[in-house]
Amino acid sequence: MKPVTFLIVGAGDRGFTYAQYAEHFPDRMKIVGVAEPCEYQRQRMAEMHHIPSENTLTNWLEAIDKERFADAVIISTQDALHYEPAVAFARKGYHILLEKPMAPTAEECRNIVREVKKQQVCFAVCHVLRYTAYTQKLKQILSEGVIGDIISLQHLEPVGYWHQAHSFVRGNWGNEQKSTFMLLAKSCHDLDWIRYIIGEKCRRLSSFGSLNYFTKANQPSGAAGRCLDCPEQIESRCAYSARKIYLGFLEQGIKGWPLSVLTPEPDKESITRALREGDYGRCVFDCDNDVVDHQVVNMEFDQGKTATFTMTAFTKAAGRKTRIFGTQGELEGDGNMIKIFDFRTDKLIEIDTRRQEGILQGHGGGDLGIIRNFVDALQSNDASRILTGADESLETHLMVFKAEESRHKRQIMEVE
Repeated sequence: MKPVTFLIVGAGDRGFTYAQYAEHFPDRMKIVGVAEPCEYQRQRMAEMHHIPSENTLTNWLEAIDKERFADAVIISTQDALHYEPAVAFARKGYHILLEKPMAPTAEECRNIVREVKKQQVCFAVCHVLRYTAYTQKLKQILSEGVIGDIISLQHLEPVGYWHQAHSFVRGNWGNEQKSTFMLLAKSCHDLDWIRYIIGEKCRRLSSFGSLNYFTKANQPSGAAGRCLDCPEQIESRCAYSARKIYLGFLEQGIKGWPLSVLTPEPDKESITRALREGDYGRCVFDCDNDVVDHQVVNMEFDQGKTATFTMTAFTKAAGRKTRIFGTQGELEGDGNMIKIFDFRTDKLIEIDTRRQEGILQGHGGGDLGIIRNFVDALQSNDASRILTGADESLETHLMVFKAEESRHKRQIMEVE
């Protein structure tokens, strides 16, 4: 069986992550093209996968102008740049693995789904949480009725104080006009996962949240616009100090994400330069961010089941946490361990779902799961391997858009 050939559109962290599958399984996946405006990232991808110069492109439009030269495309550009390439590559006949979110508006999401169905191409959205061993084990436990019928669910996304500062204050997703709103950028994963676990359509929801802390009003008196310029007595006591966060990672021996976002080859000199000159050295209270730093969503499903979701910046870096309440038992999970308390026996059962795959362990193994399943689907011509296809992903994206509408209108919203 021939390997599935791929074009990578957007060779940043996500594109690079999925492309790693080809390194480990060259008989299943082969990278034959890259479209990326950043020369360093473009050349790194080209060199790692021996991509010919004619398929090493500076942007996706150059790829569209060529005859189709790959079976599939991975679109991992910035959030606001998903829509046009997704539609264009569908029309060109490429199968598509699209990074979440699909697009920044509900209408664009609908248009993408309409086009991929019209062109009959294989399509998946990178809602990677569905693909983890943890999620699949959890789904099995629930389907077997171990805790009876689900009545309600609580789900927490602890973004983490430094991650919020890195990505959603200083970084690419801090400003809605430059990217999109927080719930779509970060938590469409979670509403999609909740829908998958509940197993019913969401009918109505409400949401509240705001940008509470990372504002000019909370900047300490005498603080500078950059952490490297801040008085030592202020900077040394600031939890969000860029010096503390990024040089701290370097001291721990970490040279990948998030340091790789600041500089291609992290060391003390290059990181210090980035903090002196770039966005990631700015004071978190003096940026152009406007996305929320905390938000809750309340959901009601078809058969009366309810769910609550909380996204908050103000936690240590940790995995998502979930509690599910059933008629015969209660379940707790953290992405690795599942704990079940059985009402019938008053006993606690613990299940460890961690696996030692060795590669693509991001998102609890979900990164590996989705690229493996997508390649499987194309090689076997079996779309059932895809858990996050067009209809499923559109449904949960519409939940996210309605939740954000509820936040702004302060109303309960019906989901279409």
